[in-house]
Amino acid sequence: MKMVMAVVPANVAEQLLDALINNGHTATYAETHGGMLRQSQKSLFIAVKQDLLQEVLTIIKENCHTRVEMSTRGLDESNFGDRPPVTANLGGAVVFVWDIMQIEIY
Repeated sequence: MKMVMAVVPANVAEQLLDALINNGHTATYAETHGGMLRQSQKSLFIAVKQDLLQEVLTIIKENCHTRVEMSTRGLDESNFGDRPPVTANLGGAVVFVWDIMQIEIY
């Protein structure tokens, strides 16, 4: 078994959860915040058998796309002069996969 943790933007989490469920997978999620622009995210935890791992990763990839956004928020022009706005890749997914050594259900 593998544990997949996918950190995705909150606005695509429902779409991703629906896609996972429609393909026979389940997920637990937690609301999280982070990144350069402190955007709202959800961290999904998906336990999956090794032979279905690639299917889950493909579903995540198909439902989470990256875009570039620029922000001047937080920049004080008196301190930064003509410094360009901050750019950040938003959206997409950050995915971690690790082995599950043991599962206990009480």
